Amino acid sequence: MKLFGYEIRGIRVTLLLCASLMAGQVVSAQFLRDQMNLPDHDTKPYYIGIGFLYTNTHLQVSAHPKFLQSDSVLYVNPNNSGGFGVSGMFTFHAAKHLEFRVAFPEFIFASNSLSYHITYPPAGETNLATKQIQSLYLGFPAQVKFLSDRIDNFKVYMLGGFNYQYDLASNSSARKAENLVKLTPTDLSYELGLGFQFYFPVFILSPELKFTEGIKNVHSRDPNLQYSNVIDQIKTRMVTFSIIFEG
Repeated sequence: MKLFGYEIRGIRVTLLLCASLMAGQVVSAQFLRDQMNLPDHDTKPYYIGIGFLYTNTHLQVSAHPKFLQSDSVLYVNPNNSGGFGVSGMFTFHAAKHLEFRVAFPEFIFASNSLSYHITYPPAGETNLATKQIQSLYLGFPAQVKFLSDRIDNFKVYMLGGFNYQYDLASNSSARKAENLVKLTPTDLSYELGLGFQFYFPVFILSPELKFTEGIKNVHSRDPNLQYSNVIDQIKTRMVTFSIIFEG
Protein backbone atom coordinates (compact mmCIF):
# COMPACT_ATOMS: atom_id res chain seq x y z
CA MET A 1 0.00 0.00 0.00
CA LYS A 2 2.83 2.32 0.79
CA LEU A 3 4.29 1.60 -2.57
CA PHE A 4 0.89 2.09 -4.14
CA GLY A 5 0.39 5.19 -2.05
CA TYR A 6 3.75 6.47 -3.16
CA GLU A 7 2.75 5.97 -6.77
CA ILE A 8 -0.48 7.87 -6.20
CA ARG A 9 1.40 10.77 -4.66
CA GLY A 10 3.94 10.65 -7.48
CA ILE A 11 1.15 10.81 -10.06
CA ARG A 12 -0.38 13.72 -8.21
CA VAL A 13 2.95 15.51 -8.14
CA THR A 14 3.44 14.83 -11.85
CA LEU A 15 -0.04 16.10 -12.66
CA LEU A 16 0.58 19.19 -10.56
CA LEU A 17 3.87 19.79 -12.36
CA CYS A 18 2.20 19.35 -15.77
CA ALA A 19 -0.62 21.66 -14.75
CA SER A 20 1.92 24.24 -13.56
CA LEU A 21 3.84 24.00 -16.84
CA MET A 22 0.65 24.33 -18.88
CA ALA A 23 -0.46 27.29 -16.81
CA GLY A 24 2.98 28.84 -17.34
CA GLN A 25 2.65 28.33 -21.10
CA VAL A 26 -0.81 29.92 -21.09
CA VAL A 27 0.47 32.89 -19.09
CA SER A 28 3.50 33.21 -21.39
CA ALA A 29 1.27 33.03 -24.49
CA GLN A 30 -1.08 35.61 -23.00
CA PHE A 31 1.88 37.84 -22.14
CA LEU A 32 3.22 37.52 -25.69
CA ARG A 33 -0.25 38.21 -27.05
CA ASP A 34 -0.47 41.33 -24.90
CA GLN A 35 2.84 42.51 -26.38
CA MET A 36 1.60 42.05 -29.97
CA ASN A 37 -0.15 45.01 -31.52
CA LEU A 38 -3.50 44.34 -33.23
CA PRO A 39 -3.36 40.58 -32.49
CA ASP A 40 -6.74 39.91 -34.16
CA HIS A 41 -6.08 41.95 -37.28
CA ASP A 42 -5.20 38.98 -39.49
CA THR A 43 -8.60 37.39 -38.85
CA LYS A 44 -10.51 40.33 -40.35
CA PRO A 45 -12.28 39.58 -43.66
CA TYR A 46 -11.28 43.03 -44.96
CA TYR A 47 -9.70 46.30 -43.87
CA ILE A 48 -9.26 49.78 -45.31
CA GLY A 49 -6.50 52.37 -45.45
CA ILE A 50 -5.07 55.41 -47.15
CA GLY A 51 -1.80 55.79 -49.04
CA PHE A 52 0.38 58.81 -49.76
CA LEU A 53 2.41 58.37 -52.93
CA TYR A 54 5.55 59.78 -54.44
CA THR A 55 6.17 58.84 -58.08
CA ASN A 56 8.99 59.05 -60.58
CA THR A 57 7.67 58.81 -64.14
CA HIS A 58 9.40 58.18 -67.43
CA LEU A 59 8.04 57.97 -70.97
CA GLN A 60 9.43 55.22 -73.18
CA VAL A 61 9.67 56.57 -76.71
CA SER A 62 10.11 54.57 -79.91
CA ALA A 63 10.99 56.38 -83.13
CA HIS A 64 8.77 56.39 -86.19
CA PRO A 65 10.30 55.66 -89.65
CA LYS A 66 9.58 59.33 -90.35
CA PHE A 67 12.34 60.13 -87.84
CA LEU A 68 15.01 58.64 -90.12
CA GLN A 69 13.76 60.75 -93.00
CA SER A 70 13.60 63.95 -91.00
CA ASP A 71 16.44 66.43 -90.90
CA SER A 72 14.70 68.85 -88.56
CA VAL A 73 14.79 66.71 -85.37
CA LEU A 74 18.10 65.06 -84.47
CA TYR A 75 16.98 63.21 -81.33
CA VAL A 76 14.21 62.94 -78.75
CA ASN A 77 14.99 62.26 -75.08
CA PRO A 78 12.40 61.55 -72.37
CA ASN A 79 13.13 63.10 -68.98
CA ASN A 80 12.48 61.65 -65.54
CA SER A 81 10.11 63.70 -63.43
CA GLY A 82 8.50 63.43 -60.02
CA GLY A 83 4.89 63.50 -58.94
CA PHE A 84 2.69 62.83 -55.95
CA GLY A 85 -0.67 61.33 -55.19
CA VAL A 86 -3.13 59.88 -52.71
CA SER A 87 -5.08 56.64 -52.77
CA GLY A 88 -7.76 54.80 -50.84
CA MET A 89 -6.96 51.15 -50.04
CA PHE A 90 -9.45 48.28 -49.72
CA THR A 91 -7.89 44.92 -48.83
CA PHE A 92 -9.74 41.59 -48.69
CA HIS A 93 -8.26 38.70 -46.72
CA ALA A 94 -8.49 35.45 -48.73
CA ALA A 95 -6.07 33.11 -46.91
CA LYS A 96 -3.25 33.22 -44.39
CA HIS A 97 -0.71 34.36 -46.97
CA LEU A 98 -3.01 35.76 -49.66
CA GLU A 99 -4.90 39.04 -49.94
CA PHE A 100 -6.59 41.00 -52.73
CA ARG A 101 -6.33 44.78 -52.82
CA VAL A 102 -8.04 47.45 -54.87
CA ALA A 103 -7.21 51.14 -54.70
CA PHE A 104 -9.96 53.67 -55.26
CA PRO A 105 -9.85 56.50 -55.74
CA GLU A 106 -6.20 56.86 -56.75
CA PHE A 107 -5.15 60.32 -57.90
CA ILE A 108 -1.62 60.95 -59.17
CA PHE A 109 -0.33 64.33 -60.33
CA ALA A 110 2.55 63.83 -62.78
CA SER A 111 4.58 66.04 -65.10
CA ASN A 112 6.38 64.40 -68.02
CA SER A 113 8.63 66.07 -70.56
CA LEU A 114 10.42 65.32 -73.83
CA SER A 115 13.58 67.06 -74.98
CA TYR A 116 14.13 67.64 -78.73
CA HIS A 117 17.27 68.74 -80.52
CA ILE A 118 16.07 70.90 -83.42
CA THR A 119 18.24 71.49 -86.47
CA TYR A 120 16.48 74.66 -87.58
CA PRO A 121 15.01 76.38 -84.51
CA PRO A 122 12.81 79.46 -84.88
CA ALA A 123 14.59 82.79 -84.78
CA GLY A 124 15.69 83.72 -81.28
CA GLU A 125 15.37 80.18 -79.87
CA THR A 126 17.97 77.52 -79.05
CA ASN A 127 18.40 74.11 -80.66
CA LEU A 128 17.00 72.43 -77.55
CA ALA A 129 13.22 72.36 -77.13
CA THR A 130 11.45 70.79 -74.15
CA LYS A 131 7.77 69.84 -74.32
CA GLN A 132 5.94 69.48 -71.00
CA ILE A 133 3.06 67.02 -70.63
CA GLN A 134 0.97 67.53 -67.49
CA SER A 135 -1.20 64.62 -66.30
CA LEU A 136 -3.75 63.96 -63.58
CA TYR A 137 -4.27 60.21 -63.43
CA LEU A 138 -7.36 58.61 -61.98
CA GLY A 139 -6.25 55.04 -61.36
CA PHE A 140 -8.02 51.75 -60.63
CA PRO A 141 -5.30 49.31 -59.48
CA ALA A 142 -6.23 45.69 -58.67
CA GLN A 143 -3.49 43.67 -56.98
CA VAL A 144 -2.74 40.32 -55.35
CA LYS A 145 -0.60 40.36 -52.19
CA PHE A 146 1.54 37.42 -51.03
CA LEU A 147 2.42 37.80 -47.34
CA SER A 148 5.00 36.19 -45.08
CA ASP A 149 4.29 34.84 -41.61
CA ARG A 150 3.94 37.49 -38.96
CA ILE A 151 7.06 37.92 -36.82
CA ASP A 152 5.97 39.81 -33.69
CA ASN A 153 4.79 43.13 -35.20
CA PHE A 154 6.30 42.76 -38.66
CA LYS A 155 5.44 41.22 -42.03
CA VAL A 156 6.85 41.44 -45.54
CA TYR A 157 4.80 41.07 -48.71
CA MET A 158 5.06 41.03 -52.50
CA LEU A 159 2.35 42.16 -54.89
CA GLY A 160 1.42 42.03 -58.52
CA GLY A 161 -1.50 43.26 -60.57
CA PHE A 162 -2.84 45.61 -63.20
CA ASN A 163 -3.72 49.29 -63.21
CA TYR A 164 -6.18 51.05 -65.50
CA GLN A 165 -5.65 54.82 -65.54
CA TYR A 166 -7.59 57.69 -67.03
CA ASP A 167 -5.79 60.99 -67.56
CA LEU A 168 -8.17 63.77 -66.55
CA ALA A 169 -5.75 66.35 -68.02
CA SER A 170 -5.26 64.64 -71.38
CA ASN A 171 -4.43 66.99 -74.27
CA SER A 172 -5.56 64.59 -77.02
CA SER A 173 -8.50 66.81 -77.93
CA ALA A 174 -6.54 70.07 -77.99
CA ARG A 175 -7.08 72.06 -81.18
CA LYS A 176 -4.06 74.32 -81.09
CA ALA A 177 -1.49 71.53 -80.96
CA GLU A 178 1.34 72.79 -83.15
CA ASN A 179 3.82 72.59 -80.27
CA LEU A 180 2.24 69.68 -78.38
CA VAL A 181 2.77 65.96 -78.08
CA LYS A 182 -0.67 64.48 -77.59
CA LEU A 183 -1.31 61.53 -75.28
CA THR A 184 -4.49 59.46 -75.20
CA PRO A 185 -6.48 59.65 -71.93
CA THR A 186 -6.50 55.90 -71.14
CA ASP A 187 -3.62 53.66 -70.14
CA LEU A 188 -3.20 50.06 -68.98
CA SER A 189 -0.15 48.78 -67.11
CA TYR A 190 1.05 45.90 -64.98
CA GLU A 191 2.58 46.36 -61.53
CA LEU A 192 5.07 44.55 -59.30
CA GLY A 193 6.03 45.62 -55.81
CA LEU A 194 7.47 44.89 -52.39
CA GLY A 195 6.27 46.18 -49.03
CA PHE A 196 6.63 45.85 -45.27
CA GLN A 197 3.93 45.93 -42.61
CA PHE A 198 4.70 47.35 -39.17
CA TYR A 199 1.96 46.77 -36.59
CA PHE A 200 1.34 49.65 -34.16
CA PRO A 201 -1.26 49.71 -31.37
CA VAL A 202 -3.99 51.35 -33.48
CA PHE A 203 -2.82 51.11 -37.11
CA ILE A 204 -0.49 49.37 -39.56
CA LEU A 205 2.24 51.36 -41.31
CA SER A 206 3.33 49.95 -44.69
CA PRO A 207 6.18 51.46 -46.71
CA GLU A 208 5.92 50.08 -50.24
CA LEU A 209 7.94 50.25 -53.46
CA LYS A 210 6.10 49.52 -56.71
CA PHE A 211 7.15 49.35 -60.38
CA THR A 212 4.57 50.08 -63.09
CA GLU A 213 5.13 49.27 -66.77
CA GLY A 214 2.74 50.51 -69.45
CA ILE A 215 1.26 48.00 -71.91
CA LYS A 216 -0.72 50.38 -74.09
CA ASN A 217 0.62 52.90 -76.60
CA VAL A 218 -0.58 56.28 -75.29
CA HIS A 219 0.76 58.40 -78.15
CA SER A 220 -1.92 60.10 -80.22
CA ARG A 221 0.28 60.58 -83.28
CA ASP A 222 -0.35 63.46 -85.67
CA PRO A 223 1.71 63.29 -88.88
CA ASN A 224 1.25 67.02 -89.40
CA LEU A 225 2.98 68.02 -86.16
CA GLN A 226 6.75 68.38 -86.02
CA TYR A 227 7.11 67.11 -82.46
CA SER A 228 4.69 64.21 -82.91
CA ASN A 229 5.35 62.80 -86.39
CA VAL A 230 8.87 61.57 -85.51
CA ILE A 231 7.51 59.42 -82.67
CA ASP A 232 5.79 56.07 -83.16
CA GLN A 233 4.84 54.81 -79.70
CA ILE A 234 4.97 56.19 -76.18
CA LYS A 235 4.54 53.92 -73.18
CA THR A 236 4.56 54.92 -69.54
CA ARG A 237 6.87 53.72 -66.81
CA MET A 238 6.51 54.67 -63.16
CA VAL A 239 8.24 53.94 -59.86
CA THR A 240 6.05 54.65 -56.83
CA PHE A 241 7.06 54.87 -53.19
CA SER A 242 4.05 54.75 -50.86
CA ILE A 243 3.44 55.25 -47.17
CA ILE A 244 0.21 53.39 -46.34
CA PHE A 245 -1.81 53.64 -43.12
CA GLU A 246 -4.28 50.80 -42.53
CA GLY A 247 -6.53 49.82 -39.65
